[in-house]
Amino acid sequence: MNHRGLDDIWVYLSASPLLGLTITLAAYGLGVRLYRRFGGNPLLNPVVTSVAMLIALLLVTGMPYDDYFEGGQFIHYLLGPATVALAVPLYQQLPRLRQLWFPVALSLIAGVFIAAGSSIGLAWLFGGSTEIQMSLAPKSATAPVAMGISEKIGGLPSLTAVLVVVTGIVGAVLGTRLFAWLGIKDDTVKGVAMGVAAHGIGTARAFQVSPEMGAFSGLAMALSAFATSLVVPWLVSWLQAFL
Repeated sequence: MNHRGLDDIWVYLSASPLLGLTITLAAYGLGVRLYRRFGGNPLLNPVVTSVAMLIALLLVTGMPYDDYFEGGQFIHYLLGPATVALAVPLYQQLPRLRQLWFPVALSLIAGVFIAAGSSIGLAWLFGGSTEIQMSLAPKSATAPVAMGISEKIGGLPSLTAVLVVVTGIVGAVLGTRLFAWLGIKDDTVKGVAMGVAAHGIGTARAFQVSPEMGAFSGLAMALSAFATSLVVPWLVSWLQAFL
């Protein structure tokens, strides 16, 4: 294709919502290629690299985020069906889940308490304001749930959204290395830990490791979001009284 043809395509895309969709898909596709090219290095997780490329592109071109999101919202809309689709691999692991439902339930409860409690405690220890503490408390839940909880308990939903993304990226990048360092080999255990700690981004990473790990990560992500909405408001009240 000649240079003129490329210019025509760019002019067309830049004037329509297709631009946001196109650059999102292109960035993720490039991220996947880099991930495979370097042997599945977790530091090159496709979500991390594609987000970095999109941020760089928006900064270099000066494109407002709202203009980008006109096209990016199509992918955002698909998050709902994609989350529901996690039930399929979980159903395939149903016999295993029946055997492990009790330790999985205990792990979820412990994970929610530790994630929220440690976040509030560390923020308080380092002099963080009450608003920052409340914004940190639900960071391990999936974004829509975390933002709703943050608003209810006096945090900043916008800050919570950023913290949720950072938590997911860190979990996806470091989680598998941490499991190897601790000698954890059971994909069920790794999946539950990843889902509780790193929600959707961690679950995407878990599916790259194995279907079993991905299925239990998806389960943990959904149940921990529900548990967080019940536990965190109560835990916040208790910790505020104690601290």
